[in-house]
Amino acid sequence: MPSEDTILRVRVTARDPDTLRNLLREAHPDVGGRVQQAADGTCTIDAYVTPEAAEALPREGVTVTTVEDATAVGRARQAEVAEGNRFAPEDAVPQGLGLKVQDP
Repeated sequence: MPSEDTILRVRVTARDPDTLRNLLREAHPDVGGRVQQAADGTCTIDAYVTPEAAEALPREGVTVTTVEDATAVGRARQAEVAEGNRFAPEDAVPQGLGLKVQDP
């Protein structure tokens, strides 16, 4: 799968709130959830980024850990969804403005 189609969920950990704030202002990653601050002052947040962007995030005072391939997880979840309408009766006739196509 091409990397431009892949989105990773990464965990970004910064040594302090100011470092995390600066990273978020510079990189503009798509973040999910709230910032978690540990007792030692480090701040952690999850972000959704491309593999290239994940490689560019680490810097002094910031570590990035890949949690999962969010694209693969999403596609696996979509495969669980059925194609039909489970609420429609078995003998339902489509309604609406459409063209009736006849087989040749």
